[in-house]
Parts: sequence; structure tokens; C-alpha cells
Amino acid sequence: MTFHTHRIGLTLAHASLSARLLASGFASLCLALFVGSWAFNSHAQSAPKVDKIVVAGWSKPITEITNLLVEEDKGFFKARGIELGYLPGAGGGDALRNLLSGQADVAFTDPSSFFTALDKGEKLRAIYDIYPQNIFNLVSLKSQNITKPADLKGKRIGVYSLASGTRQNLQVLLHQAGLSESDVTVIVTGMLNFAPLMQGQVDATAATDTGLLVGKQRGLGDVNVMEVKNYVNISSDFFVVREDTYANKKDVLKRFLQAYQDSAEWMIRSPQEAAKLAVKHAIDGQNEALNLEIIKLRNATSVSATTAQRGLGAFDLVTLQKGAQAYKAFGVIQRDIKISDVVSQDLLPGKK
Repeated sequence: MTFHTHRIGLTLAHASLSARLLASGFASLCLALFVGSWAFNSHAQSAPKVDKIVVAGWSKPITEITNLLVEEDKGFFKARGIELGYLPGAGGGDALRNLLSGQADVAFTDPSSFFTALDKGEKLRAIYDIYPQNIFNLVSLKSQNITKPADLKGKRIGVYSLASGTRQNLQVLLHQAGLSESDVTVIVTGMLNFAPLMQGQVDATAATDTGLLVGKQRGLGDVNVMEVKNYVNISSDFFVVREDTYANKKDVLKRFLQAYQDSAEWMIRSPQEAAKLAVKHAIDGQNEALNLEIIKLRNATSVSATTAQRGLGAFDLVTLQKGAQAYKAFGVIQRDIKISDVVSQDLLPGKK
């Protein structure tokens, strides 16, 4: 009897222990599920918002835009909640066409192409001055004896493309001598290509400062150079958006511009690192020493007296207005353009 009672007691005690263990396990499971759910929700709420921005470029991925090409390594745009895309082009006009067709959100384009599009009635707005210095030039062999715009009459002149800033700035030079494109033969030679000049297929070629540097590295001999900035020194490139994008995506554009400024400041601070990364990312970046020279040139055109006072990307509206008036006088555009209506600085880093 005593043994039987003892067995019953043990059985009851075992059942009670099992129940407590079961209850404890159930409570632990509930706690784990709660903690997991809280962590998931907390992560979901704290994860930064990511918006995609596609930049329509005027060029292929070349060394001078290394700061746009190193996102995989540096993450400037990811840090600002931007997924960056890059759509190559063949000139500033091409970049604007890709923007207007909806393939891109932002165009990397030159003032001439911007003014021409506005002249045709397109609703656009410039939001960041990428290069406030004019980088365009016209290069000819010494043997051609082309030293001033008047010498271009009857000559064969190469341009990167018919949609590029090289063509637009050639028009500026021609106008200085009362000439137009009908007084010369314009030939498309391709980007950064001085071979037609060296082979005598053209008498002169419209180019950029970095293009000339590359040409000299590839064997271009003694040349005469006419720099457009000596005639009209306005910015070389802007970031431009459609008017509806400007109105409806200001937060996204602000983060994009902040990220771009971060990347530009990095390239100015660290040209050697940028030159090394260009070997990996730029289609023309095989020569690290040449990359460094190109990057130094581009860094120099990213700054001005205006950016020294108000930061990278700031516009000099007075100079731009004079430029727009000059382009009308040159015949590049037909309508008056009021710069304050088509250029906005409210999205620049530091603006409230």
C-alpha cells in the first residue's frame, strides 16, 4: 500500500514537472516569435528608403566621370538612399533625348544642348552646375596655320557627334568670325578621336581639354588650340531634369545631388585613388598615370569662384544669363531665355 502510494506520488510529480516544462517551452517559443517579429518590424521600419535614379550621360563610362563609376567600391549614392544607373550617350543632345524619352531621370548635358531644347519648347530645369568652367576647344595641326576663327572658312572640321557640345561650341567659334556651319564641312569623328586629324582627314577638330590630353598621349604632334572660354566662358555641363520631375521628386533629387557632391569632393581629395579605380571601371582607363592627369583636369573645371563661396554645384546666374544672350546672338537659339526661370538652386546640398 505504501509502495503503491509512493508510485502514485512520483507519477503525479512527474506529470507536474512535465506540465511546467511544457508551459516553459511554450512561453519560450512565444517569446522567440515575439522578439523575431519585433526585430523584423524594427528592421523594416529602420531600413533606408532606396530610390533609383538613372543618369543619361553625354559619353560612355570614361575616366573623367570616374566619380560616377565607382559606386560599387565607394557607395556614395547608396549611402543617400539612391540606386544609381548610368545610360551612356553620344553628346549632350543625346543625353537630353534619353531624358525626354523617359529612359532617364537626370541628364548630364551641356548648356548649348540645354538652351537648344528650351528654344524648342521643352520643359526643363537645370539643378546642378557640374563643370562651371568651359572645357571646349578647337585643335589643328601647326601646318594648317589655323590660329583664329576666321581661318576656319572652307575647312573640314571634326566633332564628336552632331549632338555633342563640341559641335555647339564650334558654332560659337564660327560666329566670332561671322561664319556658320554652311561655311565649313562638319565631319563626325567620334569621341576622343584625333586619328582623322593626324591622318589629314580633317583640318581641325572640336574637342575638350581631356580629349586634347589623350590625343597628345597618342602621338598628336605640335598643334594650335583655340579655347572657347576665351570667347564665351560659361559652364560646360549641368544636371538637367524634366520640369515634372523637379516638381514631384524634390526629396529624391536632393539626395541624388548630395551623393554626387560627395563623390565629386572625394575625387578632388583623392585623385590618385580615383585614377586607380578608373583602371577598373572606365573604358579608357588602362593607363593609371594618364587617368590621374585627366582627373586633375576635370577636378579643376569642377570649381570656380562661385563654388568656393557656395559649394560645388552652385550656379553663377549672371554669367549664365550673359551666355544665353550670347548663344542667341550667335544664332544657336532664336528665343530669349530667362535663366532664373529655368535654373534652380533650391535642391543643392545645404539648401533648406
